[in-house]
Amino acid sequence: MKIDASTIAIVTGGASGLGNATARALAEAGAQVTLFDMNADLGAAEAAAIGGAFQLVDVSNPESVSAGLAAVAERHGALHVAVNCAGIGPAAKTVSRGAAHDPAMFAKTIGVNLIGSFNVASQAAAMMAKNEPMDSDGGRGVIINTASVAAYEGQIGQVAYAASKGGVVGMTLPMARDLAQLGIRVCTIAPGLFLTPLLKSLPQEVQDSLGAQVPFPSRLGDPAEFASLARHIVENNMLNGEVIRLDGAIRMSPR
Repeated sequence: MKIDASTIAIVTGGASGLGNATARALAEAGAQVTLFDMNADLGAAEAAAIGGAFQLVDVSNPESVSAGLAAVAERHGALHVAVNCAGIGPAAKTVSRGAAHDPAMFAKTIGVNLIGSFNVASQAAAMMAKNEPMDSDGGRGVIINTASVAAYEGQIGQVAYAASKGGVVGMTLPMARDLAQLGIRVCTIAPGLFLTPLLKSLPQEVQDSLGAQVPFPSRLGDPAEFASLARHIVENNMLNGEVIRLDGAIRMSPR
């Protein structure tokens, strides 16, 4: 799909981190981008900075997602690209100090990371299906989800997070197959260690230690590198039904 001023995109978690980098990359390519986020102040400021729009959306709530997409439809009349970057990553062991993992925390993590991605992807796909084909392949839209290397090598204390991201990986191919006849592609990026706001808050020596675990390049990933891959997925029609690890060849240790 060619990205230009007629391309309408949404990015969840677009106020910061990987989502913000992706929103900026799409806007720089010419797309009209709407940020979905729970941080109203930061979201509005970042949307203004890229000449886009902001919607306060809780991805775990299907009604909230529906309202956000309705606003996009009213503003632009269409949707071509949906990127799911919203997510949370609480840490807790299955059993800690004799107590079982908080089931509410587990459910919330699944609700945001997995069900939230599904809510946005499924509703965005229904909206994209109304588009006229945009190219000779008959493409109508692209959905990009965000998983994690934790989907494959979840570490100690990541049972909820790894389960949620494993679910995102698992739904990628069947969703792509479901939507193939509609001309809508689906891919997932599984990033490794990236310099997101969470890691930026850690002491520099801790950041350096984490970066040294990456075989090559031995550093933390730059969110701009994630955004670059997201843009390439949008532009390359043969990328479909695939989960792409973006991790410098790291394979996570137990802790």
